[in-house]
Amino acid sequence: SLPNAERYALQYADGRQTYITESNRRDIKNGSILRLTTSPDQEAEHLYMGIQSKNVDVKTDSLKKLASLSQDVTFAQEYISRNGLKQIYSIVEEGNDTGEMLAHTLKAFTELMEHDFVSWENLSTVFIKKIVSYVNMNAVDASIQQLSLSILENMVPTSHLLFELVKKEVTLDRLLTHLQATNAELQLKAMALLIALLLSATNAERRDMMDYLREKNLRQFIHKNIIHSSEPLGDEMAHYLYVLQSVSLNLCEHRMKTSMDPYSQEQRDLLQSLRQTAFESESEVPTGSFSTERRRSLCAKEFRKLGFMNNSNPAEDLRRAPPGLLALDNMVYFSRNTPNAYSRFILENSSREDKHECPFARSCIQLTLILCEILHIGEPCSETAQAFYPMFFGQDHFFEELFCICIQLVNKTWKEMRATQEDFDKVMQVVREQITRTLSLKPTSLELFKTRVNALNYSEILKLRQTERLHQEETLAAPVLELREKLKPELLELIRQQRLLHLCEGTLFRKISSRRRQDKLWYCRLSPNHKVLHYGDVEEGVPSLPIESLPEKIPVADMKMLLVGKECPHTKEKSSGKQNKDVLELAFSIVYDVEEYCLNFIAPTRYEFCLWTDGLNVLLGKEMTSERTQTDLDVLLSMELKLRLLDLENINIPDKPPPVPKPPSNLNFCYDFSHAEQ
Repeated sequence: SLPNAERYALQYADGRQTYITESNRRDIKNGSILRLTTSPDQEAEHLYMGIQSKNVDVKTDSLKKLASLSQDVTFAQEYISRNGLKQIYSIVEEGNDTGEMLAHTLKAFTELMEHDFVSWENLSTVFIKKIVSYVNMNAVDASIQQLSLSILENMVPTSHLLFELVKKEVTLDRLLTHLQATNAELQLKAMALLIALLLSATNAERRDMMDYLREKNLRQFIHKNIIHSSEPLGDEMAHYLYVLQSVSLNLCEHRMKTSMDPYSQEQRDLLQSLRQTAFESESEVPTGSFSTERRRSLCAKEFRKLGFMNNSNPAEDLRRAPPGLLALDNMVYFSRNTPNAYSRFILENSSREDKHECPFARSCIQLTLILCEILHIGEPCSETAQAFYPMFFGQDHFFEELFCICIQLVNKTWKEMRATQEDFDKVMQVVREQITRTLSLKPTSLELFKTRVNALNYSEILKLRQTERLHQEETLAAPVLELREKLKPELLELIRQQRLLHLCEGTLFRKISSRRRQDKLWYCRLSPNHKVLHYGDVEEGVPSLPIESLPEKIPVADMKMLLVGKECPHTKEKSSGKQNKDVLELAFSIVYDVEEYCLNFIAPTRYEFCLWTDGLNVLLGKEMTSERTQTDLDVLLSMELKLRLLDLENINIPDKPPPVPKPPSNLNFCYDFSHAEQ
């Protein structure tokens, strides 16, 4: 009923203050507070004019408001359609404005580009070089440098030309200077750009960059000033350290996937150096005194002592890829850097009985493969993982040094198990368990890893296995199985209650776009009466939020179904890129309302994924299907059964109940209460 109604629009009064349009009007929930405001096209026109103003205050206020409104897709579309980005380009390219005005301009630009209406490749070289100059200059406000680093980080993955340009203009030295800043946010943005450059580089470029960073002691700096700083490590920085570790370890991938070439002189020399280092005193006999045949048989004998399966042609053992040449590199590193330990390993096993000797070469090849699997060498980086090993940054040549500790562990475990050649696979299985159990404790240095892994000897592994087996095993007598079935419904109800309580507490979820890992968070929780799901965007570092502060809601009655993994719409959108396995495992969506809208989640951990999918299935009246349900049920059943069977300890429970005796011939032994009452 307003005159010129098209000049007005409705907008959410709190939260992200999004405009209401035809496409999102159905998303308005009961209880949402809306306000009447100028329409997006009028606002865009007003700000467009304000930015052209000669009055500095008007221009600054217009840019500040633009930075705030640009988060809204409707407004962004209107502003870009007026060629608004050209205004931003000119402010940056002319370079007359600095300080607060420039910060608002860059913030607005970042938000506008986030909507993907305009390609990053349309940017002019002048504009990019200006952004680069803010990163490279010293006398620039930190907030401008942060925004500039963020813009470059978004730009790098979009095209190889932009990557080349940024790599050329922003030197690694400059990024290292920002990394050493005391401002944590600036440090984070510099790390983000460094990671974006590494991920966009070719294998050769990545290797050169990593070599340069090694020369500049980046690893030592991270170990001392980031991992061991007084401030706790944020999720974002933990993710970047994980990627840096992953990229660094993946430099081994080429050697891991390359088989040995028996005609390569260099590789044959490396093999011979292993033999000569181990048996140099025996090889001092002048070779001229032996015939060729005799020399060949001596070499074959020595290669057999080294533990090669094919002693006449040891190169054959290294034809398997993976681990390929990486196994040879590790053997050579071990023999050159710890010659005493190497000689001890070889000579100790040479003097054992034939079937009890631990084959050095075969063990090295298998151990290299195990380490590659444990450290995920050759696998693409996850978009969300944060699991880095602090000790990785505390050591140069981490992979090789870890190998040197573990190959000595193989020999130690071999002796503890009194193993023979037939037990080789069993020994390697125990060694894998020793390594993975120790790594899960997140030791901070290789020295600590060495101490812990050696303390976890074979008898300790057996004790741990026995304990785990006892936890898993239950008496399988028929009456006990019957009791299990009777207890199940009660315990499943207990698990349902726990899942719903977890949903009521709420969880912080991270938004992930197809282009990059975003630092935007949102919170979702169930109302105490289990009738409504509340959710909304939040800032990082905010503790558990009250329900009143979450603007969006979905009535449980409107929920239609739960989708997981590949069925989710947000994983289908991403399938054009390199599909990431871990995102698929953590993705789930709720389909709700008549129109079948979707609320999409990516759980922070597998544990949260299980609890949320179970809780949502309970709300939908369906079975809980996650692996966590089975685990929890097994634990509760095990505990309940043990408590109930405590009195039957060491008593054999028969499969069939004992027979009920016949009734007695008379019942005179019964007490007659009626006489007592009289």
